[in-house]
Amino acid sequence: MVQTRFLIAAVALLACSATASAQMLPPPAKPAVPKAPSPRAASCHNGASFDRFLADVKQQAMAAGVSQRTIAEASPYLIYDQGIVNRDRGQRVFGQLFTEFAGRMAAPYRMQNGQQHIKQYAAAFARAEKEYGVPPAVIAAFWGLESDFGANMGNLPTLKSLVSLAYDCRRSEMFVNETIAALKIIDRGDLHPDEMIGSWAGELGQTQFLPVHYVNYAVDYDGDGRRDLLRSGADVIGSTANYIANGLKWRRGEPWLEEIKVPPNLPWDKTDLNVREPRSTWAQLGVTYPDGRPLPNDNLAASVLLPMGRFGPAFMAYPNFAAYTEWNNSLIYSTTAGYLASRIAGARPMRKPTAPVAQLPFNELKELQQLLVSAGFNVGKIDGVLGQQSRAAVKAMQIKHGLPADSWPTTELLARMRGGTAQAQPAGMVR
Repeated sequence: MVQTRFLIAAVALLACSATASAQMLPPPAKPAVPKAPSPRAASCHNGASFDRFLADVKQQAMAAGVSQRTIAEASPYLIYDQGIVNRDRGQRVFGQLFTEFAGRMAAPYRMQNGQQHIKQYAAAFARAEKEYGVPPAVIAAFWGLESDFGANMGNLPTLKSLVSLAYDCRRSEMFVNETIAALKIIDRGDLHPDEMIGSWAGELGQTQFLPVHYVNYAVDYDGDGRRDLLRSGADVIGSTANYIANGLKWRRGEPWLEEIKVPPNLPWDKTDLNVREPRSTWAQLGVTYPDGRPLPNDNLAASVLLPMGRFGPAFMAYPNFAAYTEWNNSLIYSTTAGYLASRIAGARPMRKPTAPVAQLPFNELKELQQLLVSAGFNVGKIDGVLGQQSRAAVKAMQIKHGLPADSWPTTELLARMRGGTAQAQPAGMVR
């Protein structure tokens, strides 16, 4: 996804009930609209007050085609909430092991619920696969992970969340656009302002669409004249398939993620989502399916993904896996979503590591990130979380120190980094 989902869906998931309802939710009750305290003027808006800023957003919305009637209808909900901004600035990315996260989020009950929903909405899933080329299991996995099939969509007024984040300076332009998109949703009759209840970051519906994606990809699959991603299972299925196919560029008829078994002498520097080789090449290097069956001897390009290094689970990630990392740029979330989809489609549970995989404690991960920055790498935020930038820097330093370059930080790498015996390549070369 061009605009990051910033892992909000994953944060919400930890609070999800393990017993998701299979029924569509009734319309939410109209929320109270309290008068918000006036925030301090934001520096990025040349000191303009929130009221002045909001008037400008309304003008932009009208210039984009939103009617005055809709703006008047939505105005009581366009209020500032400092608590929303505090949540955004305080959000923490997950730092647990992939096996722990996937064990909870891709649990058997969620796989079974996915399979049940595919049966319940068989006609809509079949239509979506025919029109968009997205398998039912892929749609069902996102549906389950994002909201437990509609049971946990959030409980905060969307317009208040969006306009608060728009006034904040961190991602103002993005959320101004999202606010205008939300007004367009109202303007075309899909939802009323009081129905727009979702996550604190303004995501809506059972697969948690940002309003821009709602406007661009939501479809009326049940034929009632509205694109209702809060209550219509058919609309959720068709819209999610449309977004995956046309927004995330899904490749019809191709796989996305398969568990594999890697040999102990694999060239670890090749285990990277940026490195793609034909399956025949991986087979020659000793990669097999978990039960020892050989990979197909064909030219289908794939990457070897090691979310926990060479001693943890291993996956063959195909070009379609890029749709998962675009949906959510957390490697733990995207791998879990791909794995859950494979389980819903009938794959066996992944193998457990033969021995516990050691993970650096939070403080040592932060120290390692600081050392990587000092060595010239850009790791993004120093937060004690192994994100994509940190993994790339770890791999580069493993190569420098002659260690297995599997992108997994170890006490040995940290000890050598503390010694400062190697210099990194320029930061611009690590992305």
